[in-house]
Amino acid sequence: MRGLALRRTWPFALWLIALALVPWWLGLPLLLGIAAALPMHVERLHAWQGRLRLALRWGLPGVAFALGHGFAEAALGWTVGAVAALAGFTLLAGLETWLDRHRRAARAAVPPPVPAEWPERVQAPPPAGSGIIELEPPTWQVVDADSIVLPAGLGSGSLRYVSTAGFAGFRFDDGRGVAAPPGRCAIEPGGGWLAVEIPPGVLLWEARDGRVYRLHRRQLCGWHAGRPWLQSGPGEMPVPLDEALRREPGD
Repeated sequence: MRGLALRRTWPFALWLIALALVPWWLGLPLLLGIAAALPMHVERLHAWQGRLRLALRWGLPGVAFALGHGFAEAALGWTVGAVAALAGFTLLAGLETWLDRHRRAARAAVPPPVPAEWPERVQAPPPAGSGIIELEPPTWQVVDADSIVLPAGLGSGSLRYVSTAGFAGFRFDDGRGVAAPPGRCAIEPGGGWLAVEIPPGVLLWEARDGRVYRLHRRQLCGWHAGRPWLQSGPGEMPVPLDEALRREPGD
């Protein structure tokens, strides 16, 4: 996000510097031309209105600096430049207010939502997800040479960790395997998921389709309705797997 904001602002920063270096009698007509183009209802300029506004906002300090620098007496020059900047931003605020008049009118035309009557509120069903969710904490087990017995959801058999030339991970009796580094594992009580600790994150394997999810910044907090819930650290609000996957790339 910071890199995107920098890419968007550096052209306007160069624009400010350019107007500050050229004589004010060259930069001022450019700003006046942009200000005159904004109220015109020219279809090809509609897509550029946002950039033209930014050009005015960034260019005005540059012209004010050039104006103050153009006087022989420094005190008088900077006084005139400050007054010009104040007057310019006041006029710019008035121009933008006038340009946004249609948006304010459209927002005012939208009627506010009518509150439901008291009986309708009482009889209305609660919003989805408003109930209390109780998570079943995971039971972590160490799998090494000794295998662990699988729950009924994963079929009869056991789970052990194997390390061979072509595979290193957890192996089931039926031949299915999950490639993972050695570590503690936890099985969802219904047998639908296998979780493996890979600090500082967790690896999740879904027994239904064999999909593997690697979360590098979240730990397994518990199970609910046959699904894993995760949190980014102690004391943080747990979220379901889908929400954790959406947040993971932006952390």
